[in-house]
Amino acid sequence: MRIGKNTNRYEMRRIRKLFTSLKKYSDQERDILSTVEQYGWLFRFVFDADGEDPDFGYSVGFTKSLDAPEFIVFGLQKDLMHHMLGEVYHQMESGRRPEDGMQWDDLLEGFQCISRKAIRRDLHTKYTTAADWLWRDSGNKGEPEVYQLVWPGAQQGLFPWEEGCQKNVIDLQPHLWDQLD
Repeated sequence: MRIGKNTNRYEMRRIRKLFTSLKKYSDQERDILSTVEQYGWLFRFVFDADGEDPDFGYSVGFTKSLDAPEFIVFGLQKDLMHHMLGEVYHQMESGRRPEDGMQWDDLLEGFQCISRKAIRRDLHTKYTTAADWLWRDSGNKGEPEVYQLVWPGAQQGLFPWEEGCQKNVIDLQPHLWDQLD
């Protein structure tokens, strides 16, 4: 659209409103909005450069695109966590809705994962900050619901809450389903 002498007041107000709305977002926020608009969700990968905390990935946009909870997964390779969350998105897109303790197939070859409702007090300030931002920017109050995908150890097939589970499997997956870790 060209702006010139013949641009009416209504069009000018619309142009100013559009320009103002774009200015209120940072580059990162505009990237989140456009990616969620285009693909339905965004994979956010977080790593600790010092290696003290496990890497993790989480979804941003499940709440907006699917009216479903966001998901987080810890301790695996970036591409694998991205794949897992993408598969959760597709399963929920087909109508599946998570519950605490639900088993998920087709996320990890040869293993089932379990979704646990994340309830830790620092969940939205320490882990899922971009998902929380999108939730509030979309006009919602409170905080978005989040589930943690928990995977079993490859050797024993045990989950972190099961007796005999390997220490590294436990350490790589903070217990966001517990109030205190």
